[in-house]
Amino acid sequence: MRQFVRSICLFLTLLALSGCFHSTHEAQRWTLDPDGVTSFSLSRDGRFALIASTSNGIDLWDLVENKKLAEFGDQDPDKNTVIASQISDNNRYAITATSQNFAVWDLAWGQAEGLWSISDGIIRDVDISNNGEKVLLALSNGKALFVDLGTGRRLEFLAHQDKVNSVSLAPNGKFAMSGGNDHNAFFWSTETGQILNEFPHEHRITRVELHRTGKFAFSADGDDTAIIWDLSTGEPKTELNMFHRHPNFSTARFSDDGTKLVTGTPGRRVEFWDVESGDNLGRWLTEEQQNTRPPSAVVYDVAIDPTGRVISGTSAGIAQAWIAE
Repeated sequence: MRQFVRSICLFLTLLALSGCFHSTHEAQRWTLDPDGVTSFSLSRDGRFALIASTSNGIDLWDLVENKKLAEFGDQDPDKNTVIASQISDNNRYAITATSQNFAVWDLAWGQAEGLWSISDGIIRDVDISNNGEKVLLALSNGKALFVDLGTGRRLEFLAHQDKVNSVSLAPNGKFAMSGGNDHNAFFWSTETGQILNEFPHEHRITRVELHRTGKFAFSADGDDTAIIWDLSTGEPKTELNMFHRHPNFSTARFSDDGTKLVTGTPGRRVEFWDVESGDNLGRWLTEEQQNTRPPSAVVYDVAIDPTGRVISGTSAGIAQAWIAE
């Protein structure tokens, strides 16, 4: 009997914790590619979605109008898989990347600006400035590569001692953040290559993100540490109060005013955070991709729309809007 009561208590506890883990308040859904995608990027305001798939190539969608705006096709003649992408902060340009090359797109005109190859490393992450000329690449050889496509200037940031996993570029292209397997995240100048702040972790860095006006930075490692940094002091502002262990964030984005943070994981989770306290304001599980075994979805990107809804885009080819209760 004692064992039975203990089992019942454990079941009720797990049920309660499960209920605390996520809200089911999905406000809207857009199924953009039911066969799934290899890359999914959202604009800062959550209106535009840039997706890439092996079957349909690269497409641009307007989620507000719920219509496809452009079909860019394959990134290169060999139809290599697009693994990373990013829309500029002002919604004008985008960058997409395979493991060996990257392309820049003018979203207003619906055309490619060019295709560039990388020969000394595998591309792992990308970002792009507002003018579409400055790009930042995370490479497997331990370099964070900054390129000014307008002038041809290249800057190899060599402070990392292992693979660079994540990069973030300021909208004006003057500042960058990078994080890698060497347990370090760096905030640095793209004009000089000088390190402005160093943010050490105890485990490999999986995600970094800059606030659009330079107030804060975010870095998370592959264990249990996710920190919001005050860039004016270089000191921690707050640490996220995470419910689950080993979150391994796949994406993150600050709200425009810097008071909120949204994160996503490879395991379908989307979470909404208060920057001041680190408290969780909402958590959701995105729709699974049904043609995978087992059914799953990677959260590729997140955003906050003008009404305050959280928008997510996943490998299932689905965008969803969420409302924090």
